[in-house]
Amino acid sequence: MSLILSVFPGADLLGRGFEQEGFCVVRGPDTVWGGDIRTFHPPAGFFEGVIGGPPCQDFSAMRRAPPTGYGQMMLAEWVRVVLAAYPVWFLMENVPGVPDVAVPGYDVQRFNLSAAECGGRQRRNRCFQFGSRDATCVLPARQGTVSVTSPACLASGPSRGDKRGFPDWCEDQGLPRDFDLPGLSLGAKYRAVGNGVPIYMARILARAVRNRMPVGQVRLCLCGCGRALLGRQVMAGPGCRKRMERRRRDPAIVGRPRRVTAGGAGG
Repeated sequence: MSLILSVFPGADLLGRGFEQEGFCVVRGPDTVWGGDIRTFHPPAGFFEGVIGGPPCQDFSAMRRAPPTGYGQMMLAEWVRVVLAAYPVWFLMENVPGVPDVAVPGYDVQRFNLSAAECGGRQRRNRCFQFGSRDATCVLPARQGTVSVTSPACLASGPSRGDKRGFPDWCEDQGLPRDFDLPGLSLGAKYRAVGNGVPIYMARILARAVRNRMPVGQVRLCLCGCGRALLGRQVMAGPGCRKRMERRRRDPAIVGRPRRVTAGGAGG
């Protein structure tokens, strides 16, 4: 059984998905429960992997105020914790606008994945950065896009006119309808669940991590979507070509093409 560390866990839907795929998850401190990552010092060499999603508000396209700097500070804490724990691999989740993470000694693969591609009913697109010391990459198995009925982002709670109750909210994220977070206000419960990686997506990622492949055995799409290429392909599909064209027109777009490269340096 693989022992992994979950940091910035919140309600830890990501960790719950890994648990359902046979991983043993240890959870670090979180502000939701009064913890502080800055005082956390994990032991070295104890965990095979580190997973988690640092706060994303500073990098979100939906934010209405200038960045506070807190997001960059928490990315630095993520890197510190990974270096302290020194796992074989790490998986970081955030919004597509998050900067690349560079962790010395790790090859990093960046890709986006939407809930709809994983069998869910949300439009929300998430960015993942997978780092490894054993020169491996992950290939998330998409389920095929389904009909979308929920909003792009569940993080802030129901929008005006949204009649869904908390049980429906939990069900959209792959949790049982009777799931609860005792001690939190209803608004905090909505945010904690909405911020989480849907469990069905987390399970797909956990399987991809378990079945990860040596970098030399697979070619990845140049757009950074994380899809494997076949034959002479250089991009996986029409959407990838459009994404590359947007980046050529605007080099400042975050989420540029990312190769698996030594030491976390992107190409």
